[in-house]
Amino acid sequence: MLFPLAVVVAALPFLVDAAPSTRAPSNKIPIQKRSTLNHASGAVDFTALNNHIASVNAKYERGFANYEKNTGNAHPFAKAGDSKRATGTDALTDDNSELWYGKISVGTPAVNYTVDFDTGSSDLFLPGPDCDSTCSGHTVYDPSKSSSSSDVGQTFSLSYGDGSTVSGEQYTDTVVLAGLTATKQTLGAAKQYSEGFESSQFPADGLLGMAYQAISSYGASPVFNTLVSEGQTDAGVFGFKLTSSSAELTVGGTDSSAVSGDFTYTPVTQQGYWQFSADGISSGGQQALSSFAAIADTGTTLIVGVPDDVARFYESIGGFPAIEVGEGYYTVPCNSIPNVSVTIGGTEFVISADTFNLGPESDGSSECVGGIVGEDVGVNFWILGDVFLSNTYTAFDFDKNQVGFAKLA
Repeated sequence: MLFPLAVVVAALPFLVDAAPSTRAPSNKIPIQKRSTLNHASGAVDFTALNNHIASVNAKYERGFANYEKNTGNAHPFAKAGDSKRATGTDALTDDNSELWYGKISVGTPAVNYTVDFDTGSSDLFLPGPDCDSTCSGHTVYDPSKSSSSSDVGQTFSLSYGDGSTVSGEQYTDTVVLAGLTATKQTLGAAKQYSEGFESSQFPADGLLGMAYQAISSYGASPVFNTLVSEGQTDAGVFGFKLTSSSAELTVGGTDSSAVSGDFTYTPVTQQGYWQFSADGISSGGQQALSSFAAIADTGTTLIVGVPDDVARFYESIGGFPAIEVGEGYYTVPCNSIPNVSVTIGGTEFVISADTFNLGPESDGSSECVGGIVGEDVGVNFWILGDVFLSNTYTAFDFDKNQVGFAKLA
């Protein structure tokens, strides 16, 4: 028996003509990929998929609540009642297509940690010295051993889809990302990790959010924004290349060597998440869905949309019946993966068959699970996760409050 999914969809698009930063990156961090969303046979592990979706759902509910706490207004996607500068490049690792992680250092003297870079949240947390066995296997952040650490005097608690929490104490300290230094950066030292963050399931030590401050649980400046305010970057822009062969995060600009052609920029329509309007989704050249609101989220594996719209998408493919194999999951013939694309700012971005196809729905099956799934997380919006983002180079621009997409070189 399958469990319901969780994430989002809606409607609106605009194009902003703006030249991307093409300064060459000064630092890169390589990454590697492994997969746990599939069984050893290659068949989809629905338990793993459902757990990931539940965590995404909890993350968005938490973000909506933080947005209302920080701004005094409910987020429009929240359901009623839910409440001289430089450029650096950080190499990433794709873990199970569920997270992209690379290295940072924290404290004085500096200690190295690996963190998941997540554009769907805004806070940095690491395992603290008092963390229980759930932090075993991770590198611990001990503020008492850092001369630049200061206790904020506040706790934090982040809820996750498995019903557990990441909780602990807030501190400020020096954080170095891709050779760039943020001082007095707020971060959390966890006293407890949820099951999903145990080292057997989560190889990174912690998580570094890269969305707007409006959804911060701490109500504090995210790491990248601190780098900008302290004059550490060439621009208030960072870029992601999320491919299994070579992935990287460029801080303070974008990597022109990773891009083919020009960027298509579209404005952020609500500062909190990286939210924008997309023109539509097509299959086989036929538009299945017109304009909808979308969020670019490196911390979500799939493309998650409004259930009715997702069902309409699979029905529009044609040539074979769309089979729902669980609430929100659909299959397509493994030997006939559809050509799918998302249009943003008038530019079509193709989703490769390899990324759209999550794998056979069971051992030996000729039916494969599609990477677009339906779930009700909020009000009318889609989350464009790695199934989409791994096919583009994505620029996140705080300076002009816009998101840019380019085809990969």
